[in-house]
Amino acid sequence: MDDFLLSRDWDRDVVAYPDPAIETLDPRFSDYVLGTATIERLYTGARWSEGPVWFGDSRSLIWSDIPNNRMLRWSEETRSVSVFRTPSNNTNGNTRDQQGRLISCEHDSRRVTRTEYDGAITVLMDQFEEKSLNAPNDVVVHTDGSIWFTDPGYGILMEYEGHRAEFELPTNVYRLDPVTREATVVTDDLEKPNGLCFSPDGTKLYIVDTGRSHNPNGPAHIRVFDVIDGNRLSGGAVFADLNPAMADGIRTDRDGNLWASAGWGGPETNGVWCYAPDGDLIGRIHIPEVVANLCFGGRKKNRLFIAASQSLYSVYLEALGAQTP
Repeated sequence: MDDFLLSRDWDRDVVAYPDPAIETLDPRFSDYVLGTATIERLYTGARWSEGPVWFGDSRSLIWSDIPNNRMLRWSEETRSVSVFRTPSNNTNGNTRDQQGRLISCEHDSRRVTRTEYDGAITVLMDQFEEKSLNAPNDVVVHTDGSIWFTDPGYGILMEYEGHRAEFELPTNVYRLDPVTREATVVTDDLEKPNGLCFSPDGTKLYIVDTGRSHNPNGPAHIRVFDVIDGNRLSGGAVFADLNPAMADGIRTDRDGNLWASAGWGGPETNGVWCYAPDGDLIGRIHIPEVVANLCFGGRKKNRLFIAASQSLYSVYLEALGAQTP
């Protein structure tokens, strides 16, 4: 597999079906693999691709290029890429709310924002208990409309993706009511809470802990919590341990499988790892770059978009994305 990935020209090669970079580890993964679909490289030229979010109403994907301080837009109709926003305040994670508006985590400004229909930007949260947020990282919206986001502070650890600053708060995970603007800490016991996503029915929340990124003995796993009354968490068992790799962004499909971006454990770990609802690793999609984040999109939500280091990839699957809208 490694030799194939190194020798494959991702811009020009014709790949025989089925794509050998899609690896089935468990028969359950076969239900989601298409024998007549390959991994496509849609764009390259970013510095660190993150936060992909699908806009079905415009048939486009928006994602972040954090160090370049911009957000990019890929058009499904024209297959072209344009700049969606610059400067972007080193935006990282993105999602959409129940009304279809863009919700973003901005590293440099240390805030969570909403882009209104007319393009105006509303600050949803930049402080907690009168202290500045660290650097919001990734964000999801619950079926009740509440906004949940992680705040590990990567954007204030360096100048490259934000600016150096002191931590004023613990590395919390927050729930924000967008109407009342009331914010609560739903968990504070993750070393570096990173990507997060809900189960299809909203009763479970998965959170990545990338503590090993700055602590050799830190965690490199995904935890799963029960969502109680839509506003608090219980449990927190380890769902999957990716060591020696780490996950970053995660998404679930409608069958409850969890799709995790992966890398940092050597070239053989770079890609997307798929876990069944019971936590078994059932398949891998190998990518020649570290993968930061991913989302389902396309008209049927059966196209997986993969934000990987300098590039944007996609692959059609028989899995249907669970995220909304």
